[in-house]
Amino acid sequence: MERYLWSRLNKQQVGAYAEYFIKMELTMHGFQVCGTEVDDRGIDFVARHEQGPFIEIQVKSLRSTGYVFLPKTKFELRKSLYLSLGLLIDGQVPQFYLIPSLVWKKPDPVFVDHDYEGLESKPEFGLNVSRRNLQALEPYRLERTVDGLCGAT
Repeated sequence: MERYLWSRLNKQQVGAYAEYFIKMELTMHGFQVCGTEVDDRGIDFVARHEQGPFIEIQVKSLRSTGYVFLPKTKFELRKSLYLSLGLLIDGQVPQFYLIPSLVWKKPDPVFVDHDYEGLESKPEFGLNVSRRNLQALEPYRLERTVDGLCGAT
């Protein structure tokens, strides 16, 4: 059986994989990881490196390029909040990114801000993930962000 056939997993399994993966990676880097009992505020878990501050993490995953949205009611921009994005493409090793929420303070074609005034859709922050936009995600590769967080403590 081929190992990285993400299409064989259902949506819940992909989400669980992404969440467990990021938790284990942070643990391997020396973080204390604490799950939340209820995910009613958009926070999947919190983590802390040594005596540093706690960070709050929302986990999302994609099985191909596309769009990820974060409702503004559950993703309020602040220094402690991060998006963990798992990109799980069939036949490829998973790619993970850890993106500080403050990136959305300066929206651009990749990190977008939609208010949808006068429309039914609720305000959201979004992430346009395309082959062309992958380069814009490079600074937020999991290892790079974690190295920065570990160096800050």
